[in-house]
Amino acid sequence: MGFPILTLMVAIPAVAGGICLFSGASAARWIALAATLADLLLGVSLWVHFDIGGPQWQFTEHVDLFGRFAWALGIDGIALMLIMLSVFLMPICIGASWVSIEKRVPEYMAAFLLMETLMIGVFSAQDLFLFYIFFEAGLIPMYLIIGIWGGAERIYASYKFFLYTLLGSVLMLIAMLWMAQAAGSTDIPTLMAFDFPPHAQTWLFLAFFASFAVKMPMWPVHTWLPDAHVQAPTAGSVILAGVLLKMGGYGFIRFSLPMFPEASAQLMWLVMGLSMIAVVVTSLIALVQNDMKKLIAYSSVAHMAFVTIGLFAFNRQGLEGSLMVMLSHGLVSGALFLCVGVIYDRLHTREIARYGGLANNMPYYALFFMLFTMGSVGLPGTSGFVGEFLSLVGAYHASSWVAFVATTGIILGAAYMLYLYRRVVYGPLTKDDVAAMPDLSLREWALLAPIAAAVLWMGVYPESFLAPMRADVGALLARVARAAPAGDSHIVVGKPASIVQAPGEAH
Repeated sequence: MGFPILTLMVAIPAVAGGICLFSGASAARWIALAATLADLLLGVSLWVHFDIGGPQWQFTEHVDLFGRFAWALGIDGIALMLIMLSVFLMPICIGASWVSIEKRVPEYMAAFLLMETLMIGVFSAQDLFLFYIFFEAGLIPMYLIIGIWGGAERIYASYKFFLYTLLGSVLMLIAMLWMAQAAGSTDIPTLMAFDFPPHAQTWLFLAFFASFAVKMPMWPVHTWLPDAHVQAPTAGSVILAGVLLKMGGYGFIRFSLPMFPEASAQLMWLVMGLSMIAVVVTSLIALVQNDMKKLIAYSSVAHMAFVTIGLFAFNRQGLEGSLMVMLSHGLVSGALFLCVGVIYDRLHTREIARYGGLANNMPYYALFFMLFTMGSVGLPGTSGFVGEFLSLVGAYHASSWVAFVATTGIILGAAYMLYLYRRVVYGPLTKDDVAAMPDLSLREWALLAPIAAAVLWMGVYPESFLAPMRADVGALLARVARAAPAGDSHIVVGKPASIVQAPGEAH
């Protein structure tokens, strides 16, 4: 495109965040909104100019800094979609905080802008240690957002979030140092094609797994997530569920599967087993929650388990399904947290029993809430259906038992989401303070309508999201095809010809 667009997208929110720190509250809000909208426009330009069918890595930038460390940026189709998710949700987060955040507004806006810088950096970094810096630095603004602007138990939740995610990442750093020494390079595309010794792959896989499993989060290292969501402000929950959890899935796609294919195949059933437990256990826990945010938080753990099931099915349907689940969950869970925030701002409680009958006095709110509930359930025509269906098909190719357990998660998901919706929206309107709640304001319409459009777009025409990622999925499959799990010859990964199409072969 003639200029370093990725560096510009990283720099704009960073510079704007610095300006916010020296601005008043009102100015900081407008600066943050302008910066996030600017990044959204650059993201759209990135998508428009992305060459589907072109080279895998595009918009690459490389500047050697010192030693082996380099400022190296570039994206493939998978990173493109996750960057688009990030820049799409950020202006909505700023809008969601416009009224509800009243104290230390400049610092709050600066924290969110720093978060955007680091998220884009994670998805575009092509140097191993540059990725690590972006990945770990993302802890800091979210720690501050929860710890300063969170609820009554915010200190406990912020420390738990920080310590859980930091501990696993120390092991990942040790593995990165060994990899850089063994391969003689810190370039991520080079490392993705490097054949590490099979005996070392298991240890490397487990070191990365310790970090990515917490980040997603996988059962049983998920317990930090409900506390973080309940205590975080609305916009903090949106960006935590919408983007930060996806960094774990992105890590599996970028590092674990292509760099350690033999270890991934060897430990496939460890991941599958934990994912199956997560789907069932966290869905059952969600069924008995009294707090709306905590219910949606547990549903996030169950949905992210579909991501790991799809990834470790080792076939095209599973991989494409897991990517679509990541994108869909980012939109739908973010929207559900916004819906909770809308009524929390009016009544200042998230207790489900305090509501009821909102369809009578907030019909437009009830309509949006219904759409996002259906998206979470996986209704055909919404984004949730595409990813979950593809993941289930991929899981069935790997193991019918995995598909069976995952399907029970979908049934339980319908149970807890529809139960939540019925208790909040339907029934008689008996409480005077609930009856006095006004319907959506113009600002709230502006927050929810774009996400609703994206959820329907992804559900009706998923090809526009799958097309940029298809070649990258094929390259990943070609990398893991040589590592069929021993004794599982029925798994599609053991038959490269059936998953990696020859040039010119019909889809």
